[in-house]
Parts: sequence; structure tokens; C-alpha cells
Amino acid sequence: MVRVMVVGLGTMGAVHASSFVEMDETELTAVVDVKEERANEWGEKSGAKSFYSFDEAIKEVGEDIDVISICVPTDLHPAFVKKAADVKAAIICEKPLARSLEAAEEMITYCRKQGVALYVGHVVRFFPEYQKAKQALDEGVVGKVGVVRTTRGGSYPVATEDWYANTDRSGGLVLDLLVHDFDFLRWCFGEVERVYARNLAGVAGINEERKDYALVTLRFVNGVIAHLEGTWAHGGFRTSFELAGKEGILHYDSQKNQALVAEKASPDGKPGVAVPESPLKNSPYYTELSHFIQCIQSGKEPIVTAEDALRAVEIGMAALQSIKKKKPVTIHSQKVAH
Repeated sequence: MVRVMVVGLGTMGAVHASSFVEMDETELTAVVDVKEERANEWGEKSGAKSFYSFDEAIKEVGEDIDVISICVPTDLHPAFVKKAADVKAAIICEKPLARSLEAAEEMITYCRKQGVALYVGHVVRFFPEYQKAKQALDEGVVGKVGVVRTTRGGSYPVATEDWYANTDRSGGLVLDLLVHDFDFLRWCFGEVERVYARNLAGVAGINEERKDYALVTLRFVNGVIAHLEGTWAHGGFRTSFELAGKEGILHYDSQKNQALVAEKASPDGKPGVAVPESPLKNSPYYTELSHFIQCIQSGKEPIVTAEDALRAVEIGMAALQSIKKKKPVTIHSQKVAH
């Protein structure tokens, strides 16, 4: 039985805790939240020991924990991940990995130094529509892809201390939300070499209007051009994508209640997280976390690695830099040294 501690019981922390309660191979041993009422509620309904500080939890049950799941605001990820690594527990950290590229690199290096595994919750790779799209691309269903368009967003997120509205803490819409598409598209098309972005809310300070809208253009090393739209200004969550290849288009829209569609051109040339829900028995979040637990048990490499999460942060930070400088930014990726 894998013994798990969940740190932070907000929206995503609750998803993690619920998932670990449901899994046969895990035991939710401890929960931590600065809000005592929330920690106590989860302790009562799950049987886990509840704590109001991470240090208190580690002092009392640290030796009994195999996995620590970090679901706190983005700017707090580095400190909590390092503390978790110090007790030699495997770590699952919500995305984005960190608020800066430097912090993300330092986290990965520290975990390697401590000999602990670090997994990052880029859950879009576990949504069936996105998995099917990746499979279709790998199989060449629509031929060589040249242009991509994605959309993602909904209403402005609400959280403890309103930390999403503090761009210095969250990275705003670009880093917190569009990081999903940065990761998915890099999974599909490889490394990004150039980023251009614009948004409404800027890249620092408090977003007092609690609205944002962003457009990001990515140019991949292989020549693919992707146009990403993100919004925290609409009612109702929606995601969509169109992947245009020489032999057809793959498209999906979460509001149209249909599976992935592949429209192939005929020979004669005629036209041929809000936390998104899934109709599947197990949600993509459950599937993701179960996959990480299996990797922890077996030692196999996960579908999404910490290095992948680092590259998603890199793209996000390049987009924020582009917004600030009002010009394209070139990415020169280097692997984190072992």
C-alpha cells in the first residue's frame, strides 16, 4: 500500500485527495491545509490525519509517507518540493512546476540530488481526446501538420488569498492555464524555437479587473506554427483544437459533445483546468495520478516527465517576456544537468 500525503486542499488538492481515497493501491495517510476547517473536514471523511502546517505533518508522520502530493499556489512549489525531497518521499507536484524557469530547474536538480522522483501534473496528456489526437498524428492520419489552433479558458478562477489574481505568484493566464497547451503541443511537435504573445492583463502585479485574454504564437523547430488562445473572461469552460495537415484536419471542441473528428480531404479535393469533466468512469485526473503511482512502484518513466514540465514553463516564461517586450522571443533550450 502506497501511503500518500496531500498538501493543499483547494480545488486541485481535493481532486488529488479524492483520487487517492478511491485507489486500491493507495492510502490517504495525511492531509495538510492552512485552513483548519478544510483540513479537519478531509481528515474526518477520509480517515487521514489532518495537519495545519507541512512542518508539523512531517514531524509527526513523515517517516510513514511514501508520496507527497503538492497542490499549493505556484510560487510555493519550490519550497514545498524541496522539503518533501528532504524526507525522501516521491513527489507529485501540480502544474506549472514553478513561477520561473530558474526555480523549476533548481527543483529538478534538488530532487535528483536527494534521489527522489518528481512527477508533474500535466493532465491534458491523459484526456482521451488529446491522447487520440497524438496517436492520430503519430500514425500520419492527416499527413504532415503545418498549422495548429487551440483555445482554452472560461471564467476567472477563485482561490485562497485570490492568488491567481496576483500575477507575480501565479504567472497569470499564460503560465497557469496555457501551460496545458504548451505541454500538449510540445508533446506532439517537439521543441519550440520562437514565441510571440500579447495579453490584456500584463505580466506583473495584481489583476484587479479579474479578467485576462491572451494570444500566443509558437513556431516549432520542425516548422509547425501554432496559434493559442486563452481566456479568463468567458462564462463556461471550453477547450478546442484544430490540427491542420496536408491530408486533412483533426479537430475537437469540448462544447460540441463529440469525440475527436478527423476530416480527410477527398481525392477530388472536395471538403471532406475550472476542472474539465470527462464522461469516462475514471477522470483524467484519476488516470494521471494512478499512472504516477504505478511509475513510483515500478520505476518506469512517466508519460510526462519533470523535464517536460520544465520545458512548458520555459515556453510560458518566453511568452511572458514577449508580452513585456512586445516582440518575439527565441528559445535556446538546454537540458538540466544530472
